[in-house]
Amino acid sequence: MDASLLRALFHLDVPVLEKIIRPILVYLFLIVGLRLAGKRELAQLNPFDLVVLLTISNTVQNAIIGNDNSLTGGLIGATTLLVINYFVVRFLFSHEKLDRLIEGDAVVLIENGQLRKDCLKQELITVAELEEAAHKQGFESLDSIDRAVLEPGGSFSFFKKQPPLDDTRHQELLRRLDALTQDVAKLRRT
Repeated sequence: MDASLLRALFHLDVPVLEKIIRPILVYLFLIVGLRLAGKRELAQLNPFDLVVLLTISNTVQNAIIGNDNSLTGGLIGATTLLVINYFVVRFLFSHEKLDRLIEGDAVVLIENGQLRKDCLKQELITVAELEEAAHKQGFESLDSIDRAVLEPGGSFSFFKKQPPLDDTRHQELLRRLDALTQDVAKLRRT
């Protein structure tokens, strides 16, 4: 292998400590920024939000690696990100209040079958976007949903409406009546 190639791959143009501090600062900035932007950014509800998330990575790339394009520099930056995330996740696991502060609380978007338009507005979610998320989880329409929740991580949880107890009893009686009718028909044939 050529010595200049090895130098280009492994020689750091930036001090190692700087290579470690840069990703930590960018990581912390993104955690705060995404928290302030809201759960909508994490849910990736529309093409605009997805474009923002994809371009953020390119935007902060130079902030993470600095003036160094070496393989070693990239590996140090990536390792730093993985290590800090490892420790942050474990720390937040044992500090529930801090985790809730950082991630936020779940937001109920549909309660007892009724849209909570104030919560949709607060999270900047349109009814069409909520319907699309419901369709992805197998619901035909929002009319069949009793409760919808935007979770702290940006995912949606949908809970279908349960039929009223009278309807359930009625269906059970009809099922039993059909079974009895079939039994009587069998007895008549014998």
